[in-house]
Amino acid sequence: MTQSKTKQSKTNSPENGWGLWPFIIWLVVFYLAWIALVQLGDHLQTVLSHWQIAVAMAAGSYVAGSTPMGGGTVGFPVLVLLMDLPASLGRDFSSAVQSVGMTSASIYIFCRRMPLEWPMLQAAMIGSLIGTPLGITFIAPLASDLFIKLLFASMWCSFGLLHLRRIDEIAGYVGMTPHNKSFDRKAGFGVGLLGSLTVASITGVGIDMLIYMVLVLWCHADLKISIPTSVVLMAFTSIVGVVTKLLMGNIQAGTFEHWLAAAPVVILGAPLGALVVDRIGRRTTLVLVSSLCVVQFVWTLVHERSVLTTWTIMLAVLGVFGFLLLFAAMYSQGQRLARRT
Repeated sequence: MTQSKTKQSKTNSPENGWGLWPFIIWLVVFYLAWIALVQLGDHLQTVLSHWQIAVAMAAGSYVAGSTPMGGGTVGFPVLVLLMDLPASLGRDFSSAVQSVGMTSASIYIFCRRMPLEWPMLQAAMIGSLIGTPLGITFIAPLASDLFIKLLFASMWCSFGLLHLRRIDEIAGYVGMTPHNKSFDRKAGFGVGLLGSLTVASITGVGIDMLIYMVLVLWCHADLKISIPTSVVLMAFTSIVGVVTKLLMGNIQAGTFEHWLAAAPVVILGAPLGALVVDRIGRRTTLVLVSSLCVVQFVWTLVHERSVLTTWTIMLAVLGVFGFLLLFAAMYSQGQRLARRT
């Protein structure tokens, strides 16, 4: 690790003079295409009959733009736990809706020139480009619906517990601990490859949370850097995942109908989340969603109680502790690094 102070300007996206025009053009093009799709395909009744997911994703898209949690983090439990739909549908919907909502948030982030940890992000994208298709092809088909639900619940419960314990410290970070580009590339590629190969390909979310954890726990990165970076990586991974699914022709039935209803909501909700927390701060939102992450773990166990055994409950709890141990190792390494600089 280098000892020189890392300048926040190094994390900034390339300057441009376009302002918000690319984002506005993106919105116009999307809504024109969506209206044409609904009208020409006679899908208006489909949109109206799936209004529940549109309402749910109004909150989900705000979370996607304001925290290191993809919109699927809300969409998944709504579809799976509230509507009793298959977990595989929740996974595919998460990727599909994030490919619009988090892409929209990413475009807004670029237009606003919010700081990003570019070296780590670029390496993570390369890893995701390799790992996502491999995970979808060879690993995701091995996961049962119950496994998908428990992995999702355990992963986000650990995220919630960590933040409820250390939110004041995490929210207080400014800039980043000095480090070199070699570390960025190695850590970014590792997160992108392993996170997409396993967690993201199975649940449709999670790679954003992993790179966020590396940034805040290991690098002590400011939330204004770590959250936008996680949003852009999740957008990229979602697009790769959707393209892979389309090429393979195995997107779960019902994904398109739910996406069609939610897409016009999330395309505005995620950028709105990025805008609002840029003004009011992220601490309150993170505390709220962290609490909900813990609640959804308990909710999942109650919802699936008819098929759970003592062993599967133990595995779910061990999953929470496993992620917490991983985060604790990152935190310890981050503390050692901070003391050396």
